[in-house]
Amino acid sequence: MEESSYSNLSTSHLLGSVPAVTNEEKKASYEVPEANMQIFPPNNASGGGRGRGYQTLEAPTEEFEQQPPNNWSGVFSISSYTQYFNVDTDVVIYRLISSFYPVTGDFFSKIDANPDLYGLIWITTTLVFMLASFGNWATYLMQKHSDGTTSWSFDVGYINAAAVGIYGYAVVVPMAFNFLLQYLGSNASLVRFWCMWGYSFSIFIPTALLLLIPVEILRWIIILIAGSASSCFVALKLKSYIEGANDLKMMVVAAFLLQMALAIFIKVWFFP
Repeated sequence: MEESSYSNLSTSHLLGSVPAVTNEEKKASYEVPEANMQIFPPNNASGGGRGRGYQTLEAPTEEFEQQPPNNWSGVFSISSYTQYFNVDTDVVIYRLISSFYPVTGDFFSKIDANPDLYGLIWITTTLVFMLASFGNWATYLMQKHSDGTTSWSFDVGYINAAAVGIYGYAVVVPMAFNFLLQYLGSNASLVRFWCMWGYSFSIFIPTALLLLIPVEILRWIIILIAGSASSCFVALKLKSYIEGANDLKMMVVAAFLLQMALAIFIKVWFFP
């Protein structure tokens, strides 16, 4: 009797004892939160045709990537102009090379999806500083060649002349052509004109270095070759842009003559 009563005592409070598993503990379970899964149905073709099933992510097509974003926020907003500087180095180099070979390809068709203002800003700025510095250097070399006692002096007026002449030409001339073409009923894009004329100045950058040669006849040959290449680039690209309008051919001739006038201005003013 006493042994049976002792066996019925609870031993869970004793040291080293293992509590018995109750029914409530057996019923307790860990509930896994339901995963938020999305079911993508097969892409069935229209008309009851058989679809391609589940699709994987693909890279956007080239046509989609070339579409320029419409982020215009106003004339006085900087964000409106950032889209015109969103170009890769490879694209800029290709456009620079195209300006050296005016007969290759249609420049406007290449920049149609993404015209940039890189040429208008950075190429013209580089040309301004090169004309100012190399113009002073060339003048010193010519004077040193005729008079050995000539000392070096930097003429600040070269910077003013280069800035007014190059920046003024790069901004005003494309605006004038854009206004005239629109007035005559032809479609024109000011940003594309600025892009084309900006890249047309790139050939004058290495030309400024070559004009340091203190031989006058050789200088004239160099500037005429560079001016002809730049003029042909502008004229041929503008001709392809307004192709089909016979009454606008004089615009092409005017663009050619203006570009040649710029080349002669560079030679006469900075490398006399």
